[in-house]
Amino acid sequence: MTKAVWTVVVGFLILGGVMIMAVKLGAVAVSLEDILQALSKMGSNETLTTHEAIFMNIRLPRVLLTALVGAILALGGVLLQALFLNPIVEPGLVGTSSGAAFGAALYFTLGVNLPLGEFGLPLLAFLGGVLSTTLVFVLSQNKKGKLAVVALLLSGLAINALFLSGVGFLSYLARDPQARSITFWNLGTTSGANWDNLKIMTLAFLFCLIVALRYAKSLNALILGEDEAVYLGVNVKRLKFIILFLNVLMIAVATAFTGVISFVGLVVPHLVRMFLGSENKRLMVVSTLVGAVLLCLSDLLSRTLFAPAELPIGILTTLIGVPVFIYLLRKNNYQF
Repeated sequence: MTKAVWTVVVGFLILGGVMIMAVKLGAVAVSLEDILQALSKMGSNETLTTHEAIFMNIRLPRVLLTALVGAILALGGVLLQALFLNPIVEPGLVGTSSGAAFGAALYFTLGVNLPLGEFGLPLLAFLGGVLSTTLVFVLSQNKKGKLAVVALLLSGLAINALFLSGVGFLSYLARDPQARSITFWNLGTTSGANWDNLKIMTLAFLFCLIVALRYAKSLNALILGEDEAVYLGVNVKRLKFIILFLNVLMIAVATAFTGVISFVGLVVPHLVRMFLGSENKRLMVVSTLVGAVLLCLSDLLSRTLFAPAELPIGILTTLIGVPVFIYLLRKNNYQF
């Protein structure tokens, strides 16, 4: 087997081990016997014990959702880095996360008065992510319609500041329970995981992964430059639109259900690229696995370091991501 295949196999094994450890450990320990008993009762009318109910209704959906969010954030980072030809780009830097955060804060503040039903939160988060990313994308283009890296970073900083100030303003207007929800949500948490959220997240991830893999060769051609990609038959404008749409869809859905979790999309693709190169299909598959492992470990630490209290997961990912980001800036490593 090739190096990439071995990496995928090992990645699945590590992810499986981490997920088993994550469902067992926490403020309440769940034994392997409880897990097997709960699984055997699926689809039946048998009553679950307390530990079995914790596993089936709280721990398992949370771990699965966490793995999916990690995979989504890593895939979003791969797509944006390939699109902008820049390894220091991640969804948070191009405004997607802050825009989704603004949409979610709008829902927390005004959602009671909006006829949007149970899909109001992901819908407003999605619209906010679309708006912010579009603004960054438009402001980053030069007169010839090409993306400028410096303009991208500066536009991302400006749009992030704009939408985060909007989040702050909405927090000021909100009542105390709403303001606390916005504050805690902006720090990132997977504590609200349930089976309904998991279904929506799974559909969004699978759809985006399948479409992204289809355009992996076009993204490989884009590494040569936009003009060269056009000569090879790539519709660059269409490719940009599709990749940005996939990124916004994934990140907005993930942000809507878990809050703002930063730097996973920056750290994971860069580390995987160091070992496997920049071939995008291979990079997408392996990065999703590594992202899932990283976020599951972060969530496990957030639940166990100060148990029974819980540390927001976004704090841990930021503590990991900021040093890596500073290292990349110091190395002037702005190209593949």
